[in-house]
Amino acid sequence: MTAEPSVLELGWARGMTDPAWVRRQVTAQREPLPARQVWRGTRPPHAFPAAPVDLDELPISLADGRTQQLCEVLAAAETDAIAVVHRGRLVYERYLHGYQSHHPHFNASAAKSYLGLLAAILIRQGVLERGAKVAGIVPELAGTAFGEATVDHLLHMGTLMSYAGRPYDKELEAQRFFALLAPRLRLQAHQGPNTILEHLATARPTGEPGSEFRYENGNVEALAEVLRRTTGTTISALMGELLWSRIGAEQDAYYVLDAAGAEAAGGGFSATLRDVARLGDMLCHGGAAGGAQIVPEPVVAGITEDVPDGPARRVRSVRTPNAPAAMSYHDYWWLPNDPFGSFTANGIHGQRLFVSPALDLVVVHYGAHVMSPSVPVPPFIQTFLHIGIHLNDLPPIQP
Repeated sequence: MTAEPSVLELGWARGMTDPAWVRRQVTAQREPLPARQVWRGTRPPHAFPAAPVDLDELPISLADGRTQQLCEVLAAAETDAIAVVHRGRLVYERYLHGYQSHHPHFNASAAKSYLGLLAAILIRQGVLERGAKVAGIVPELAGTAFGEATVDHLLHMGTLMSYAGRPYDKELEAQRFFALLAPRLRLQAHQGPNTILEHLATARPTGEPGSEFRYENGNVEALAEVLRRTTGTTISALMGELLWSRIGAEQDAYYVLDAAGAEAAGGGFSATLRDVARLGDMLCHGGAAGGAQIVPEPVVAGITEDVPDGPARRVRSVRTPNAPAAMSYHDYWWLPNDPFGSFTANGIHGQRLFVSPALDLVVVHYGAHVMSPSVPVPPFIQTFLHIGIHLNDLPPIQP
């Protein structure tokens, strides 16, 4: 068994290939880095009615024709925790590998979807316009790939760029981005940007905005800066005001920060399992929670209904570039295009918030899955849909 590593010794290469080190990263993300609180507010925590259903042995049909029990699927996915909320009731909850319910867990790129939700709310309020040019709001980005784009281009990963004149390589640029937050990951002779905004300012356009889908952190961080300039507040405060303080969260959440105090909005968010389930349950019910409308109903409906034409309408997985294009991408949410109106926030190593309104289902999954071409991608969406269909086939639970 791999010994638990020191947080200060976590390195990029080993952290991506060893589940124990991945787990240490995703459960202790804010320990070695500066972080800012997302306040839960003063409302009493929303308590999910408990209606336990034993799903451990639920058979899950895999794409290769095999069948595994849910507990086997979770083991293969290096699951840290999972919560299933069906019809507003907490029906299944598991904590594994020492992770506990009160611990914040790294959400990785699932945080992109939360930022997209904040932007959609501000657009609905008339505070922000989709067609606004980014350079008009963030002058430091004038002439860059992001500055020449519109807010809507950013929301659909519609920019093409080269950072500092380098040929674009997704994995290497992701490593350089995370090195902005963790100086220990930088090369010894590092002389490049030291903050997220400085990094974004090196991005030169290599194609017309909106001409291609390219999943790139810079779009999200540029949008985060747009939201800061537009509202005059931090992303942490905005998240707390519009969402976290209103959903009945039990714990504060956190964003990790760069050297300038800017949140890593595209992946630096940590929260507990149940609190993300509360966020998902609110979205599953049209933006309402606790008898109040938290998010305007048209904003929630728009996640799946207002997908614009363009490259993001059908996208392929980066891990399986030759697979049929099956998913769509809208305002940083992934859309499986299933019969149930589902949408999902996805993050590296198995972080997922899956919402399926027609099944009245919310699944939150935290994991430490290794990202490697030699390691199969866990069948998260198929598994979650199996769970929802099974639960809908059971007799209704009496109140």
